[in-house]
Amino acid sequence: MQDILERAKQIKLVIFDVDGVLTDGSIIIGDDGEEYKAFNSRDGHGMKLLQYTGVEIAIITGRTSKVVEHRMQSLGISHVYQGQRVKLPAFQELISQLQLKPEQCAYVGDDWVDLSIMTRVGLAIAVQDAAELVKKHAHWTTPSGGGKGAAREVCELIMEGQGTLQDQIERHF
Repeated sequence: MQDILERAKQIKLVIFDVDGVLTDGSIIIGDDGEEYKAFNSRDGHGMKLLQYTGVEIAIITGRTSKVVEHRMQSLGISHVYQGQRVKLPAFQELISQLQLKPEQCAYVGDDWVDLSIMTRVGLAIAVQDAAELVKKHAHWTTPSGGGKGAAREVCELIMEGQGTLQDQIERHF
């Protein structure tokens, strides 16, 4: 675990996939064609806390959905790349824009499409219910599954590695 915390210490940007990471992977489509997703409120709170410590958050997702746009706006996340069936170009554009090195980035994924980024970052994270191949390429696997608190666990891990977790906890007392 010490190696994971050392990796976390270097992170300036955490990138999350959406379906299967920030959600449980279910995609609900209404009769009107609208897409619905359920997000975990504790995940969102963790993402806000992590941003408060100065760590940037981004989203790179293969699907395009208005609900993702709305959720990310509510969390203050401006780096949102939707419709990225091939994710690596978005990652390269993002780190160039933010002037970061791959080793300063963490990526949280659940499926094969995430491997192109996971194999390049300083901290590759799989959610507990990720595809086995993804878990094999991860530095760390969350105790919880996608949409069930995994993003919160990632945020707390990064804050613990950077020594900011206790300050964030104390803000709530």
